[in-house]
Amino acid sequence: MATHAIAAAIFVLCFLVHLGAASSTSSAASSDATERWGYVKTRPNANVFWWFYKSPQRVSSAVKPWPTVLWLQGGPGGSSVGRGNFQEIGPLDVNLEPRNLTWLQNADLIFVDHPVGTGYSYVDDPIALVTTDSQAVEDIIELLRVLTKELPTLQQSPLFLVGESYGGKFAAMIGVAVLRANKAGILKVTLGGVVLGDSWVSADDHALSYGQLLHSVSRLDENAVAHTDRLAGIVKEQMLVGQFAAARKTWTDLLDYIDSRTDSVNMQNFLLDSGMNPVLAQGLEESSDSAPNKIVSIMNGIIKDKLKIIPKDLIWQEGSIDVYNALANSFMKPTINEIDELLSSGINVTVYNGQLDVICSSIGTEAWIKKLKWGGLKKFLTLPRQPLYYCDSSDCTKPIKAYVRSYQNLKFYWVLQAGHMVPVDQPYVAFKMISSVIMHES
Repeated sequence: MATHAIAAAIFVLCFLVHLGAASSTSSAASSDATERWGYVKTRPNANVFWWFYKSPQRVSSAVKPWPTVLWLQGGPGGSSVGRGNFQEIGPLDVNLEPRNLTWLQNADLIFVDHPVGTGYSYVDDPIALVTTDSQAVEDIIELLRVLTKELPTLQQSPLFLVGESYGGKFAAMIGVAVLRANKAGILKVTLGGVVLGDSWVSADDHALSYGQLLHSVSRLDENAVAHTDRLAGIVKEQMLVGQFAAARKTWTDLLDYIDSRTDSVNMQNFLLDSGMNPVLAQGLEESSDSAPNKIVSIMNGIIKDKLKIIPKDLIWQEGSIDVYNALANSFMKPTINEIDELLSSGINVTVYNGQLDVICSSIGTEAWIKKLKWGGLKKFLTLPRQPLYYCDSSDCTKPIKAYVRSYQNLKFYWVLQAGHMVPVDQPYVAFKMISSVIMHES
């Protein structure tokens, strides 16, 4: 606990310095006020873009306030406003048609292009790109501080931080930062819970799982497994001595080796090859444009025109290599301690993983969960998983399955027939899962 107190004090001092210059904002709204979007200059040269959707089903009361989901994309450098919104959980899909299972049915939604330099967010000077995860978290805390004034419902609404892949790492860190900012009087937000989807929490645990997993599904032979495990062991050793940039390089070499020995297995779904896009595999409306090209087209066309405040010379991209490379020294750092702090603070933590994911595999996730120091872990690990039989009303002859284990404030969902992007591969399971999480906790 003393360690947490010292960390909290350091956070407050850093954030007060961060607040030295008042944030400037620009925003706009739809004619019916169900959508708002804008920029927050979280610090000099850093312009963070956000997009808020008010749920048409919103029913709120003092006893049971309506929840808000803040979606954080992976990468780092993937666009939440584009990918998370139009390809995963937002009200419209990439064809700009209504999504049947949008999470907007159960919560207000906020998408943010984060870290700055991602998607519609931009820097006036490359020096403003974040080089540490902590800097990226500070930007989100400042964004939330501004949004509690911009969006009147946000202070009363339970906020659920939902992160996918590297976004899950950010979600855990932001959750801890929200608790500390609340305690320091910097922020007034009710943290409803943190949801980690196929999340990059512990890089060495995931790296060590690749050989075992890919051998078990016949994508690697035993000779290749031996070299895969050797490279993963080097990753672990480098991380243990704080050589995180070197570990990232070794991890990249590991991925290259796996690619060469599997004939390019798709690390987001081992049933696919790297040339096969997992979004296209889900039967989106066929056209001459691929789904990646379509999202790029709408984000630089009709969506940009709608929003009006996006700089004319800004070209939206699905991912930013500049953002990714700027975080080279932080990329491999684990966030197990942050999850421990959330659990010990009584915050509800939900973990979910797609069965077919390799890059952030279920095996790796199970490994880092076993490293938690949380008092309820021993009991959690002894409990049996409960099968979940979801029946999509559009096709009740085809049950959609998952498993869940829950104890106190930790839940873990194993989602079958899903890869790295669970809301894409199993939208109904993802919808039922998040409905259960946010409605129960709210």
